Amino acid sequence: MNYVRTASVSPKVHIGNIEKNCEEITNSYMELKNKCDILVTPELSITGYTCGDLFGNRMLIEKAEEGLLSLKKITKENPGACLAVGVPIEYKNELYNCGALICQGEILGIVPKVYLPNYSEFYEKRWFSSGIIEKETITLMDGSEVPFGTDLIFQLGKGKDKVSIGVEICEDAWTPLSPGTMLSLHGAEIILNLSASNEVIGKEEYRRSLVRMHTASCICGYVYTSAGRYESTSDIVFSAHNMIGENGKILAESMPFATEDGKIVADISLTKIRHDRVVNKSFGECRKNHKAEYRIITAPFSFLDNGTSELLTKVSMTPFVPGNNKLERCLSIFHMQVAGLQRRLEATKSKCVVVGVSGGLDSTLALLVSAQAVKNLGLPSATVVGITMPGFGTTSRTKNNSHQLMKLLGCDIRESSIVDSVRQHFKDIGHDEAVKDITYENCQARERTQILMDVANKEGGFVIGTGDLSELALGWCTYNGDHMSMYAVNVSIPKTLVKTLVFEIGLYMEKTGFAGIEEVIKDIVDTPVSPELLPPNEDGTIAQKTEDTVGSYVLHDFFLYYTLRFGMAPKEIYRLCKKAASDSKEYHFSEEEIKKWLKVFYTRFFRQQFKRNCMPDGVKVGTVSVSPRGDLRLPSETEFEEFIKELEEI
Repeated sequence: MNYVRTASVSPKVHIGNIEKNCEEITNSYMELKNKCDILVTPELSITGYTCGDLFGNRMLIEKAEEGLLSLKKITKENPGACLAVGVPIEYKNELYNCGALICQGEILGIVPKVYLPNYSEFYEKRWFSSGIIEKETITLMDGSEVPFGTDLIFQLGKGKDKVSIGVEICEDAWTPLSPGTMLSLHGAEIILNLSASNEVIGKEEYRRSLVRMHTASCICGYVYTSAGRYESTSDIVFSAHNMIGENGKILAESMPFATEDGKIVADISLTKIRHDRVVNKSFGECRKNHKAEYRIITAPFSFLDNGTSELLTKVSMTPFVPGNNKLERCLSIFHMQVAGLQRRLEATKSKCVVVGVSGGLDSTLALLVSAQAVKNLGLPSATVVGITMPGFGTTSRTKNNSHQLMKLLGCDIRESSIVDSVRQHFKDIGHDEAVKDITYENCQARERTQILMDVANKEGGFVIGTGDLSELALGWCTYNGDHMSMYAVNVSIPKTLVKTLVFEIGLYMEKTGFAGIEEVIKDIVDTPVSPELLPPNEDGTIAQKTEDTVGSYVLHDFFLYYTLRFGMAPKEIYRLCKKAASDSKEYHFSEEEIKKWLKVFYTRFFRQQFKRNCMPDGVKVGTVSVSPRGDLRLPSETEFEEFIKELEEI
């Protein structure tokens, strides 16, 4: 699955008592050694950070090295996770504040702290020297020679299963160009920060922002481990505020003072890190502008078999839908849609915008965007021309909702039945109306588009496209029918998000000048997704349901997100989807369903690229888009059989 399980823990500190500190570290190691791949402890965890002038005592320095060697022995006798510990190391008559990485009985390397805080409550330069050291080797008490310096990148694993690790110490991360940044640029995928960051008001959020931004700008995983409350002494307190982050997100966090040891465990995705580094060309360019030489320290290591059934990271079945601050996120998206349409209206000096209104989710969102855009521009609400075009499959429910919504928004309401014109077209092309095939359906879609285009020409306006990202990804649109418009406001919004947007924005607009639309919005949200191209049931309800044919949009949006956002392979998407389904309280899909519809997704996605190659303009609102002018340059002739084959091998 390309995940590395990382743990952050702040063992109880006995200031100046190396033996007890090593016991505490050993206890944590023994508890977690088979539950994670990498275990990180705080800065100077072997001695305690607040030893003060004890750092000048010979016994403390020598005992600290002995403690390091005792932990080396423990990991040899009890092989498991790689262990990162903080330790003072004397080298060439100078003392360094260091992080040591121990792996199954071997000290892989020792990294000295570069930037020593010497302001306010900090006095590190009183005891330590800055670690601007490269290509050095230190000989320890047991005669072992260990790489020593700031130029170390640790490569753990065997064959293709490798991960590159960098180490920095506390203050290093707070500098404009941190060692962790340089390590990331030169190949380190996960940075371990051994820290002893004390608490003052506001520091918690600043620290959290620092970790989040570091993982975002360096496109890396990050394990931040700080000292716990037993490090507190004299005028300062510590809180075990530990965090594990990845690509701009906090995966796990121990809140300040919440626990004794701040223990957290999280899975960092190498797939996401590697994908974003490859795609982000600025990352590689930055590396070329900051050249440096690093020693690669290799160590054979067997990572945990963390299959999806045990994956710690909670995976959402709806990655496009905001989990928190829903209204705030929806408003941000809505404002982008509105802004794009406003600019197009101003630039074209059009007299109106024309929207085909079906009573479904997509056309409702397009209509809400249009109504808000003309309102913002100070134009009459009737600048929005809404047209219902009932056909063979139109139900009274969707037709009534269409009229009611347009009335409440103050649109210029028009209706144009397509029944007679489509029947005439059937005669023209020799199609039997009783044969309700794809021709039967597409004739209706193209007739509706013709009406919209011609009304726009007549009124001096342009047609607003209603189709969404999911439909474009699957090719679930009629070529030169609903596939085409002059400006497509929903083009980068997937179906699962459209539903959330319509609900949240509808209720918002109810309170901001469009009174009365709440009831109709709720009914539209509850209406089954359908193009209504086939006749309804005898009781007048919708017979044709899109998801019966194409599959669940929840599944397809999940596949789309991980295919385009992170370039994941079919097997990984399949396993991740199984995990998401098991985590979900709302959506439940069997392994057979996931595999079946994932095959359908790949088949439709690749075969329908020709439709996306000539899609109309539309505002981009998220990281996933299929616009041929921006985000997706894909040949229409892609041979995708290998994608299907990989799924069949599962």
